[in-house]
Amino acid sequence: MYDEQTRAMAHTAMAAGESLSAIGKRLGVSRAALREWRDGKVRRTPPSGCPRCGSGMLDASSYAHLLGLYLGDGCLSRHRREVYALRIACDDLYPRLIDEAAAAVGAVHPSRPVHRVQAVGYTSVVSYWKHWRCLFPQHGPGPKHRRTIALADWQQEIVAEFPQLFLRGLFNSDGCRMTNWTTRTVAGQPKRYEYPRYIFSNESTDIMHLCQWALDQLTIPWRMPRPNALSVARREAVAALDSFIGPKS
Repeated sequence: MYDEQTRAMAHTAMAAGESLSAIGKRLGVSRAALREWRDGKVRRTPPSGCPRCGSGMLDASSYAHLLGLYLGDGCLSRHRREVYALRIACDDLYPRLIDEAAAAVGAVHPSRPVHRVQAVGYTSVVSYWKHWRCLFPQHGPGPKHRRTIALADWQQEIVAEFPQLFLRGLFNSDGCRMTNWTTRTVAGQPKRYEYPRYIFSNESTDIMHLCQWALDQLTIPWRMPRPNALSVARREAVAALDSFIGPKS
């Protein structure tokens, strides 16, 4: 099975007009798989095949990414017959990130279609399944910052294995890469310096601690300019995040 990041790269290349042959050679993906992704087809697995309460398989790397997206801009809502809707809210300014979110949802639950529901200024990536509740035990009433958010042991193991994808989900939802500036006096004259940095903002102390923990796994230094905002600004740290996150646009 191809991981979610490969799928996202392939979708981006196809949207840019690159041929399937060129994409396949560059990413090591078969033309058949590329055609399925292009045409929106998925390989069906039993809809009840839950990785937690059944015998289903979990794409762990895609799940790490999806978990970060869920903790940032995702929610579950209960519908009839114990079916849950997973919704990831994505800013319309970043269509590439919408594609990535849809690819992550589809990789974690490939037996059902992934819907894109347009709203004012954003698109909700939506999938229906009785077992989303099994994969996101953090679900509960009210906003996330008003309840405890703690990862189960199996979730911690996945994040520890794929901290880059988990952080990509967090920063792509509630973070950004921006340019800051400061002035220094050089030879008696003020001189302006610009430098990039990453900011992650979240009102949940628990989610903020999870972001800090994942950064610590990669030995990426961070600081807290505010209780609800985390900053990564050292040159080598920004370069590390650039290698697997980068600007949204």
